[in-house]
Amino acid sequence: MRDLLEVGLTGGIGSGKSLVVDYFARLGAATINFDLVAREVIARGSEGFDRVLARFGDEILTGGEINRAALAALIFDDRAARADLESIIHPLVRAAYADFCSVQAPHTIVVAEIPLLVESTYDYTFDRVITISADLAIRKERLAARGMSAAQIEARITAQGTDPEREARADFVIHNNGDIDSLLRNVEQIFAALVELNSGKN
Repeated sequence: MRDLLEVGLTGGIGSGKSLVVDYFARLGAATINFDLVAREVIARGSEGFDRVLARFGDEILTGGEINRAALAALIFDDRAARADLESIIHPLVRAAYADFCSVQAPHTIVVAEIPLLVESTYDYTFDRVITISADLAIRKERLAARGMSAAQIEARITAQGTDPEREARADFVIHNNGDIDSLLRNVEQIFAALVELNSGKN
């Protein structure tokens, strides 16, 4: 890979990751969403599609495409099945990330959004890690506003790590409990620190 400053960004569901990543992009970072990449690498016609289908069968298909909800239901309480899926998807995602980094200009700041960075069994070697934390009640309100049921919210939050677990791995913590202006000012401050780190690295 080129000489880049690679930053992993994580946070629990409803913490505000998408907004933060969008703002990093506006400030000049090259951004990539690992969840979106994970969907692309198992799209119909891909190597990942064939391997997932061989492992989990036709019952995960809807209209010829992988039904992600059906696949998630299969692996939710089955650790072995989840490990099998990760063994298929993670190498493909990491290869796609390497390709993404390879076309960036030297000394670019890359921000990779990885919701399950802390929970993953795969080791990531980012130069810095940022996590977004938010009060649980606020996160639940945001998720309810998206149309998720209380049961869905509880299941998703329970399946993820906690803010303290993520903060223990982070170099920077963004607290997203207030207004957008405060959040964006925090992002600007962290980006300025990353720019300084990047200039020192170079």
